Amino acid sequence: MYFHLQNLINPIEQDEPDPAAANALQEGLGGQFGEMRTMMQYLFQSINFRGANAKPYKDLIQGIGTEEISHVELIGTTIARLLDGSPEYRGKPDDPVDLPGARGATPLNIALDHGNIHHYLVGAQGALPVDAVGNPWSGSYVYNSGNLVLDLLYNLMLESTGRLQKCRLYEMTDNKTARSTISYLIVRDQAHENAYARALETLGVNWRTALPIPKTSAERFPEVKRLLDLGLQSKQYSFDLGDQSEAGRIFQGISPSDDGTQLDATEQAPEGVPIQIAPERPEEFSPGADPELMALIEATAAMEMADIDATFGKLG
Repeated sequence: MYFHLQNLINPIEQDEPDPAAANALQEGLGGQFGEMRTMMQYLFQSINFRGANAKPYKDLIQGIGTEEISHVELIGTTIARLLDGSPEYRGKPDDPVDLPGARGATPLNIALDHGNIHHYLVGAQGALPVDAVGNPWSGSYVYNSGNLVLDLLYNLMLESTGRLQKCRLYEMTDNKTARSTISYLIVRDQAHENAYARALETLGVNWRTALPIPKTSAERFPEVKRLLDLGLQSKQYSFDLGDQSEAGRIFQGISPSDDGTQLDATEQAPEGVPIQIAPERPEEFSPGADPELMALIEATAAMEMADIDATFGKLG
């Protein structure tokens, strides 16, 4: 079972809307080496895993796959925030539809020549399951051979390539909203590289001669350096509420990154930060909920919360 804590795994800095940066970030979400790919690849590998004696490797892959769900949430939310808001638009929900912006400004004109027009036409200023040129995410990206060594090698290559692309994304924008998420994902990709590299070493595979972790010099990015100084590249979380994960039997010892840190798998999950729901966007007719519908939504939410309280007890 999977549970959702309504926190983002990392804070997102505030900055101006930037549809071009949002479109570039789509590659990190729905591209061949993006977060949707890592999430699905690791979860399918863990679902299909065979061999009870190799459980620590299953737990390691499943823990990383679970974290990748939160990465999809983080980068998708970042894309939405980069899209949220239209220049000169100061409309209110009760404004007449034929005068949508201040002084009659056209509220969605930015969609015509910035980034991906589908962010506005289809996504209501939100993320889409596509890459940076609009190609839909494909399940054919997922690699799951069933052979542990092959899967770990492929996972190491996937994390290495993903980190390389995120370093390029960082160089493409100075938007603080984008960079706060990109820098976090760069460091966590390195942590996952360390995990798969160490797993291969425990199996006697000399991965360094065939697949060196790329030297991206990412530590020169100030946001990345701050996270590296905190040792985030050497932590791996279990996301295991039952405290049954054996991934710590693998994720231990000196880091394969040769940065002098020790690998640490003692934490269940990072603390995270509260999720803030984005404001309504009347120019997108989103959510388009009239008073009667809002009343129904609130009544339904109250019923669902009562059911949760009855099943799990009241949450603090």
